[in-house]
Amino acid sequence: MSNATLLAPVQTARPATSIARPVTPAARAAAPAHTAPAPVATRPEPAVPAGSAARGFALYVGIDEQKAAQAGVSLGILVDALRRTLADLAPAAQTYATVALAPVAAGGRDVDVVRLALHEPSAVARTRPEPVDEDLASRVIVDISRKRVLIDGESANFTYKEFELLQYLVLREGRTIDRAELVSSLWSAGSEDEAPGERTIDVHVRRLRAKLGRYEDIVRTVRGIGYRFDRHADVVIRYGTGTPSPDRF
Repeated sequence: MSNATLLAPVQTARPATSIARPVTPAARAAAPAHTAPAPVATRPEPAVPAGSAARGFALYVGIDEQKAAQAGVSLGILVDALRRTLADLAPAAQTYATVALAPVAAGGRDVDVVRLALHEPSAVARTRPEPVDEDLASRVIVDISRKRVLIDGESANFTYKEFELLQYLVLREGRTIDRAELVSSLWSAGSEDEAPGERTIDVHVRRLRAKLGRYEDIVRTVRGIGYRFDRHADVVIRYGTGTPSPDRF
């Protein structure tokens, strides 16, 4: 990915049209006469750090022109449809859209290419080369690609859930994560492990910090809210191509 990525305002290529897909007789016959709407799963809204206020959000959409064309639409039509929906839900909202340009045949997931092209901070941070230091043995290395943590050159005995907890914080570097979000994100419905109460998260964090030893302060407590990962000079994060995207929604 070139660092000199250009951004261009979205231009709607043609007027937006509603896309109706034909319903076959077989599909109509198979459809139940009355179907109750499925319940919509909701998750608690993450707490906003003290001293700040939410003013909007960014939605990164990963799809190239060819894939959009295969779906019978264009990027302009998709943007216009999203704007129409937003105007219906929140008429006072203001919108601004850009197209993420990338070199032809750029590898990786579409959404990750878009986030990098639009200079999303955490995506850009992953592209920075790791510091050249021969004394890595005296550091803590969070290796997300291999799902392991090395402390002073030795592999730390993290449980699967402890690593998932640390990874969740690392991928959202600098953002305070409240306990409710940690529970809903790391203990999904149907999980073999019973979802803990919000206060039980404190126990998991204490165990995590105990294994981090003298590096325990990379996981910060934000009183009354939750936890945050703070990068230190003696911490190295290794990302892999399969690193999950830290999308909030």
